Amino acid sequence: MTGNMISIETAGGTGKMGAYMAAPESEGAPGLVIIQEVFGVNDFIQATVEAYADKGFVTAAPDVFWRLEPGVKLNPNVEAEFNRGIELMGQFDQPTGIKDIQATITALRNHPACNGKVGVLGFCLGGRLAYMAALGTDADVAVSYYGVGIETMLDQASDIKIPTLLHIAEEDGFVPPEAQAAIKAGLTADNFDVRIYPGVDHGFARFTGMHYDEAAANLANERSLSLLNSVL
Repeated sequence: MTGNMISIETAGGTGKMGAYMAAPESEGAPGLVIIQEVFGVNDFIQATVEAYADKGFVTAAPDVFWRLEPGVKLNPNVEAEFNRGIELMGQFDQPTGIKDIQATITALRNHPACNGKVGVLGFCLGGRLAYMAALGTDADVAVSYYGVGIETMLDQASDIKIPTLLHIAEEDGFVPPEAQAAIKAGLTADNFDVRIYPGVDHGFARFTGMHYDEAAANLANERSLSLLNSVL
C-alpha cells in the first residue's frame, strides 16, 4: 500500500509538520504512529508505515526533525549521512518532539478510518521517544525497538500505565549489559514486556541495515503485532 505526505497542525499553532501516512480502505481501523530513527522518514520508515497499513492500521510517521530540517531522509549505510543523523539528534529537542508525536496521535484518532485507538512504535531514537510517549502522551500502547537511554528514565516507570513492549538487542553497544540489566530490573510491572534478543546488534530490525537479523526481526515484529492487535 503506497503512502503519501500529509500535513499536521502542531501544538500551539507552532507550524505544520509533514508526516508520511498510509491507511487501509476499511473503516474502524486502529491507529499507529511510527517514530523514526535519527535518519528521518527515510525508505525504511516509509516501508514500515506501508507494511502496517497493509496489516490494517491507519499509520503515520511524523517528520520529528522538521523544526531543524524538514524532509530528512538519510541512508545510515553512507558515513556522511549517518553522521548527519547523529548531528541532528544532538540538536533535537525531545520534549517538543513528544508534543509533535501527540499531535500525530490526535490527527490519527480523528481520521475517519480510525476506531479512535492509537499506539506508538519507534526505532532507536524513536524507541526512546516511544517510551517517553508512554509517559507524556495519551497513546494506548507503546512499542520500543532498541531505544537508547531508557535506563536513565526508569524512575518514571511507575507513571506508565499503558502496555509497553521493549525490544532490546543483546549486543547493542548503545544499550550495554548494565543498561539492559537496569531496564529488566526496573520494568517489572505487569504492563511492561522486556524482550532481549541474543546475538544481535542495534538496528537488527532495519531490513536495509548492516545489522539486520531476519529471524530476530520477524520474532520482534510478530510480538509487536500481537500486542498492537490485542490492545487496539
